[in-house]
Amino acid sequence: MSTSTPLRTALIGVALAATALVPLQGTALAAPSGTGTAATTASASSSVSGIEDATALALARSLADPDWSREVRRAALAADSVGLGTLADDATASTGRKLAARITAADRGVAAAKGLGRGAGSLLRLGLADASMKGRLASGAAPLVAAAPSDDDGAATFTAYDSRGAAHELPLDSATDRPVYLVDIDGAKAVAEGLKVIDKTLESKGLGLPAPSAGAGLSAASGIDTTRIDSVRLGDVEEPFFKGDAEIFTLVTGFGKDGKPRVDTVEMPYLNKEDTTYYPGQVLVNWSDYKYDMADAVMMEDDGDTDYQALAKAIAAVLLTIADQGAYIPLVDALLNAIPTNWWTDDPDYVESWYTLARSSSGQRNGAAGNGWMTVSPYHVPEL
Repeated sequence: MSTSTPLRTALIGVALAATALVPLQGTALAAPSGTGTAATTASASSSVSGIEDATALALARSLADPDWSREVRRAALAADSVGLGTLADDATASTGRKLAARITAADRGVAAAKGLGRGAGSLLRLGLADASMKGRLASGAAPLVAAAPSDDDGAATFTAYDSRGAAHELPLDSATDRPVYLVDIDGAKAVAEGLKVIDKTLESKGLGLPAPSAGAGLSAASGIDTTRIDSVRLGDVEEPFFKGDAEIFTLVTGFGKDGKPRVDTVEMPYLNKEDTTYYPGQVLVNWSDYKYDMADAVMMEDDGDTDYQALAKAIAAVLLTIADQGAYIPLVDALLNAIPTNWWTDDPDYVESWYTLARSSSGQRNGAAGNGWMTVSPYHVPEL
């Protein structure tokens, strides 16, 4: 794939990744009957959003047990978010304990759908859709349960279930009068595990191996030269009120010492709110791993259904076709175009990108999409 592909084309491809969520009609609908059609079930059950929805429905029906419902209420009032598997495992009500096996299976399904494997552990969590609902929940209002809805498809509503299994259409743009539990993914944990998958996969393809010390251009006693993020600020991080914090990560690209394109992953758990300036002092680029004094950065947000294993394989397939031409060339467009449009229901949003970060770059650098900026500075890390 040519690296001259316009960034606009890449962004359109990423934007089309979301699958539309068809809003339901009416305010209270009949519960889904059985498992639905075979085609629909096969598609939904294999996706993160499908697993979340099935789990939300099962949890909603389980709340018909008043003892279990009180346990869930106490947990939701005590913390912003609680691990759903832990909540069921520790339940004193028999209904909660019976639900535990189903949640364990759902956790495994989520990990598989995200290309993480069983080592990821429990990923499903539960919390109120908005903190303003705590008062109504504490006063005894009957809650609804919903899967965290997609924020990328333009839908105005999402579906929540009551304890009878009936579905209700709720607005996306504002909190409702009735408390709503959201079944969601532990995004920070998923990103951390997902970036490990990307690192391992790219290394297996020779695209992320550390530079050999003899070719690093730095003696062991001199330490390493890096580019550090002194401050960073984003505009739209694509997160509506009900999704909570954004889960941001950055892919740094350039050419390694061996002349092959390389991708280094950078986890950014602190960068979770829009229109907020952060001062992380975080190393973004380790120049000892790069052939040229130039690199690019692509910042993204995991919205839920990201398959990290598939993402890593796609990036590798594209970058392996790009040869070192004896001079630095940007890899941002190639990386963005590596992301297929059919892998996510709730796609990993493109947030921002920075072309041609140099080893000597200093001061504020505005992103190419106009959605954010960061101030950077050269930072030498001495050896102990």
